[in-house]
Amino acid sequence: MEPITVTADAEEFTCNAYLVPGDAPALVDAGTMPGVDDVITEALADAGIEELDRVVLTHQHHDHVGELDAVLDRFDATLYAHASHPRRDVALVDGDEILIGDEPCEVVYTPGHADDHVSLLGEQRLYSGDVVVYNDGAFDDGSFGRTDMPGQSRETLIESLHTLLDRLPDTVEAMYPGHGDVYRAGDGPDTVREVLERATERAERREPKYPDE
Repeated sequence: MEPITVTADAEEFTCNAYLVPGDAPALVDAGTMPGVDDVITEALADAGIEELDRVVLTHQHHDHVGELDAVLDRFDATLYAHASHPRRDVALVDGDEILIGDEPCEVVYTPGHADDHVSLLGEQRLYSGDVVVYNDGAFDDGSFGRTDMPGQSRETLIESLHTLLDRLPDTVEAMYPGHGDVYRAGDGPDTVREVLERATERAERREPKYPDE
């Protein structure tokens, strides 16, 4: 089944949080939308699934974890994260394999936007967090995470983008980013690889992402 963006109706700033049905029902990031646990409950019921198995964090910026406690309090789910967290059950390490729904995904350490950032790379889907997105107000067809705040690094993010490109299977058909729209190659003019390449080229210009800020 296709991932469900459970924060789609949020009225406040949040990341995209994805519920992925399957053998291992997973939530990728939790977002900041109050009541997201209710949305997850309804979506699980609609999919004929009784329980959320796991929550997987791409990173721990507030917009990705604001409702994490509410989700973990509601469901008996295992928390996977790269960085330490009081409720973490399993530490994610580069090269690990984790089941997201029905799809085994490789954990790819992709810092730059955040020191603890990981992406989840399957044969068909890429959950890219904030390291690369499709559209975000700066660019409409391949953009990269901001690196102008304390603790962030454009050079490190560029290295992470190249790591993703090196490890990206040509079979990947869709990218599920932390912000903006999901990109499906079947609905657009580019492959996911071409979107990543365009985002990398733009990051490598080393120009301010938001010149007016």
